[in-house]
Amino acid sequence: MSLQQTLQVFELIDNAYVKGQDVVDLFADYPQVLASTLRVSGDKGTTDFVRIEIPGSAGKLSGGNAPTLGIIGRLGGIGARPTRIGLVSDGDGAIAAIASALKLAEMQRKGDVLAGDVVVTTHICPNAPTRPHDPVDFMDSPIDDVTMNDNEVVPQADAILSIDTTKGNRIINHKGYALSPTVKQGYILRVSEDLLRIMEMTSGRPAVTFPITTQDITPYGNGVHHLNSILQPSTATAAPVVGVAICTESVVPGCGTGASHEVDIALAVKFAVEVAKEFGRGTCSFFDAADYDRLLALYGSLSHLQQRK
Repeated sequence: MSLQQTLQVFELIDNAYVKGQDVVDLFADYPQVLASTLRVSGDKGTTDFVRIEIPGSAGKLSGGNAPTLGIIGRLGGIGARPTRIGLVSDGDGAIAAIASALKLAEMQRKGDVLAGDVVVTTHICPNAPTRPHDPVDFMDSPIDDVTMNDNEVVPQADAILSIDTTKGNRIINHKGYALSPTVKQGYILRVSEDLLRIMEMTSGRPAVTFPITTQDITPYGNGVHHLNSILQPSTATAAPVVGVAICTESVVPGCGTGASHEVDIALAVKFAVEVAKEFGRGTCSFFDAADYDRLLALYGSLSHLQQRK
């Protein structure tokens, strides 16, 4: 059950005064968990990056070699104060990521230790700016995307789940969450069968996926349209990245308030936790390595798509 952790984190960050340290303090009672925060300033304000490391029994943090999963809560900001009062829809990714870490920490305290390490990152900004976007306005961020990736993309991760509110579009017409194809160094690969299986198991419903384009996996700031920033982490890592889009049937602006749905966020948390369990023990793959090697042999590297122009 992940709804309790989701509600706990929701109430914590629905606050005009919340800081990264408040998130770190959530993990004070979990001595094995490493939580830290870093305040970073940009042209449009400041934000507090948060990093939470949950060591596995055979993970790299303890000298083992079990694979590491990165979970990123991707967003511009959790609030758009003073123009909007309260938590904005864009904050769902932060809630989901932190709640995933909190659930994993509680599991560990109760004796359910995962094999691999899990590293969770996101950032806390209750007064971020907004920016125009088609078809509805997006949340902007006080810092640039390079700084975002530098602080959120986990270098030691062997795979990454990027959780992001993805409601401001007419591409996904589903309430709940949806999965993207796997992206690796410029290639859009097939949707992972293992992730589809885990999604169906945890939701009790048929799997839901969403399309992405080449534009979506190129760095922000290049002048082309992006669905949103959900796959921006793929521009800064060699690891496979999958987007977990928290979505709605209607078009909802990222800066909209009263537009977060706790049960949908909790479903995404449950999915992330189950992926963490299986990925660390080697029963979940994000991509087919043989397929990827064949693509490289036939068509060469597409890593130039990760580069800024």
